[in-house]
Amino acid sequence: MELNDLPCQSGEWMKGSGPESDIVISSRIRLARNIAEFPFIRRCGESDRTAINKSVLDRLKEIEALSDLQIIRVDELDDVDKQLLTERQLISREHAESTGTRSVAIDSGERLSVMINEEDHLRIQVMKSGLDLNAAWTQINEVDDQLESKLTFAFHDKLGYLTACPTNVGTGMRVSVMLHLPALVLTQQIEKVFRSLQKINLAVRGLYGEGSQAMGDFYQISNQITLGRSEEELIDQVADVVPMIIEYERRARDFLIEQDQQDLHDKISRAYGILCTAQTISSEETMHLLSSVRMGVNLGLIHDLRISDVNKLFVDTQPAHLQKLRGDELDTAGRNAERAMYLRRYIQEKEQNGGSENN
Repeated sequence: MELNDLPCQSGEWMKGSGPESDIVISSRIRLARNIAEFPFIRRCGESDRTAINKSVLDRLKEIEALSDLQIIRVDELDDVDKQLLTERQLISREHAESTGTRSVAIDSGERLSVMINEEDHLRIQVMKSGLDLNAAWTQINEVDDQLESKLTFAFHDKLGYLTACPTNVGTGMRVSVMLHLPALVLTQQIEKVFRSLQKINLAVRGLYGEGSQAMGDFYQISNQITLGRSEEELIDQVADVVPMIIEYERRARDFLIEQDQQDLHDKISRAYGILCTAQTISSEETMHLLSSVRMGVNLGLIHDLRISDVNKLFVDTQPAHLQKLRGDELDTAGRNAERAMYLRRYIQEKEQNGGSENN
């Protein structure tokens, strides 16, 4: 897998093939781990960072099941390539923007990524399409066990795994589900849902996690507490709530169809029309319009696109992906024109082919 090939393929979470994928984009579990013999990253010198990077990569090569991971030195990438990995959810924004020796190991299906020298020495993450937390936990637990057989992680008998940020101490686990909730936004019920989540210690974040804004009606729901609870309890906490949010979103969609069908159809048709004809369009506007189109596909109002197509467009129209697909660096105006042209061509091709096949 080469970086230049990434924009031409669909990662696991983009395929829209998992359970409840009309509303749930992806399920992700992330584990924070630190190697006992080294200080936390913020106290590491460059020699420590280099030693940590080498130690982890050497251990990964020793584990047969992980030996085919693609290793990428993040600190040696240009800004566009760093942003490309961020847009595909393979590294965090912090990992992209940090300094010093750091790497990421990625599997060919983009389900597993291991960030080295992020906020912690290791950030292991597994992503699955749709609502599939149990499968994500099974995979990441196995990877964690394999790494722990080769590395000594910082661990306290009472506190659990020790992490750079106190909020991660304990399991070091973040369980998150990314949902597409346009109907709850349109019916102005979204804030009520968020307040309910906050009362049970679940966090709501944007498309790119902590500190990011919601775009295209995408929201990440994740646990806030990691200390004093088992991994299974944290997974259950999120897994028990998400089906209720899915049900609220489906009811809101039904309400819109019953009460405002003409307005809803008009909103979706206008969004589709703009995407088909725009000569220049920003990333933010594209996200909002694609959100309406994605709901239109799910409601059977748009027939030439599938969920996998819309998910792909969400990613391919992001700044770094556009520039990689074009093979050239573009300023803001250039990206807006290129984005509009890409959308027109993609949708026209799908219309001519009578709809696409699921990936």
